[in-house]
Amino acid sequence: MDTTRSALAHDLGRIGIWSGALNSTDPARRGVIADAAAELESLGYAAVWLGASPGVAQAIPLLEATSRLTVLTGILSIWDHAPETVAAEFAQINEAHGNRFVLGLGVSHSAATPRYRRPFTAMTDYLTALDAAGTPVPADRRVLAALGPRMLRLSADRAAGAHPYLVTPEHTAQARATLGADALLAPELKVVLDDDPARARATAREYLAFYLRLPNYTNNLDRLGFEDADYRDGGSDRLLDAVFALGSVDTVRARAREFLDAGADHLCLQVVTADPLHDIPLGAFRDLADGFGLSGHDG
Repeated sequence: MDTTRSALAHDLGRIGIWSGALNSTDPARRGVIADAAAELESLGYAAVWLGASPGVAQAIPLLEATSRLTVLTGILSIWDHAPETVAAEFAQINEAHGNRFVLGLGVSHSAATPRYRRPFTAMTDYLTALDAAGTPVPADRRVLAALGPRMLRLSADRAAGAHPYLVTPEHTAQARATLGADALLAPELKVVLDDDPARARATAREYLAFYLRLPNYTNNLDRLGFEDADYRDGGSDRLLDAVFALGSVDTVRARAREFLDAGADHLCLQVVTADPLHDIPLGAFRDLADGFGLSGHDG
């Protein structure tokens, strides 16, 4: 196995946190985010992924508040940030914070940017620009949001590996086969901690409805055997059960084991609440850390 990639997998641990609420440019939230990062580190999480299309700078409050935590963008949109600027920021932030930042990149969605076109070529060109920057971004410190076979292969060839979003254990097994044994595979899993099944499904559907309007995701779900009927009204029960962990911490642990057994090196958990882009559900993070027996880098 490639030693640099296995080192990154070790840095991330088995279980991490994915959160859009920890990505903010609002100075008033900086303290809250820093306090949350410090607590996540104290709970034993080794990695936090910043959702909601962050820039490199959004990692700074978390890195400043911690000494061991690895912070990743999950993901930075290649349409919104010039590669030369990203490379310079990457070098600066890692020099200041002990190489604890990892650059997660993605092509986003056509609905999010009018510049969206030829996404695979655009990502390839972006990686080439990062390689050619004054201070290049090392391939083993970047990961790609990848769903389909071509982007997965690119993740293995020109990055440390892949960070698939809105996927199933079946996709994880397929992705591992495409990536090979050496590349990092770090899928995301949505979690609703609620013992009331109807309420948990309602929370999940409200959140999932947005993603089911994005063809990149539904095309991937089509490849996994889902159909148009599964995408209506926030998602069928079958779809919710495939892409969420709904219920107790024990349920989350069982679902996580499915992804890890299918070939994931690391699984990042996104706790979905009624307002996941603003909520920082520390109580849920504590319960999950306890349920997974986190200590240092063990998940």
